[in-house]
Amino acid sequence: MDLFFLARRFVAGVDVESAIRVVRGLNENGLHATLDLLGENVRDRGQAERAVEAYATLLDRIATAGIDSDISVKLTQLGLDISEHFCEENMRRLLSRAAERRNFVWIDMEGSAYTQRTLDLFFHLFRTHPNVGVAIQAYLYRSEEDVRRLADVGARVRVCKGAYKEPKTIAYRRMRDIRRNFLRLAEILFERGSEPAIATHDEQLIEAVQRLARERGITPDRFEFQMLYGIRPRLQERLVRQGYRVRIYVPFGTHWFPYFYRRLRERKENVWFVLKNLFEWSRA
Repeated sequence: MDLFFLARRFVAGVDVESAIRVVRGLNENGLHATLDLLGENVRDRGQAERAVEAYATLLDRIATAGIDSDISVKLTQLGLDISEHFCEENMRRLLSRAAERRNFVWIDMEGSAYTQRTLDLFFHLFRTHPNVGVAIQAYLYRSEEDVRRLADVGARVRVCKGAYKEPKTIAYRRMRDIRRNFLRLAEILFERGSEPAIATHDEQLIEAVQRLARERGITPDRFEFQMLYGIRPRLQERLVRQGYRVRIYVPFGTHWFPYFYRRLRERKENVWFVLKNLFEWSRA
């Protein structure tokens, strides 16, 4: 049984052309996009180099297709587990290609074992490549200090709750604590940051961020909401109608299962979606 038909709610397809079509449809509805070629924890140099080439080609296709999309990468896909120097060189190649195409590159944050290494590499890259931003996970205790450091240098930050299972020694577990820290990070970014990205589908958080922005006199053009492809599309469209900039994270590629699994762990409604479709498939 091929389970990819279940992942299609969250994954745009296995090839570039499928992803381009999805992004074009999003753009037509007033939504911006971030394309992510799925893959992580690469330990083979050839595989990492092929990922770099695929991303470089993707940047070219975004430009020639005339769609509104930047890209997002995982450093372990580009060889961080092989060598930090190797990964840095790969990132510099991509950032240079993105600059030629007047595009932007986000660095996804992975599990806590990579947090410091990711930020160290980010700060090094940002000195010469301002077209790079980084994600910060609100459930980590360390994130407020990290956000302050990033704001100090004028970096763009995507703040999200966090999707990896982390020990309570380093991460908040209760949702009220995660939400409180998320809002604290948003407040810092509104005060000192550069075009922050607020990445959440949590309506309670979204409404709180909207209130915070109004109180601080932050207009909708000075930040954006970011959400995942296939999750809360009506909420995405409603925010656009309200005048907010909304960017959709659109993953694609053959290495879809780890991403799909994390989406199932995040929300019960995603699990019910899969079970419902499995039941319908079994009756067909």
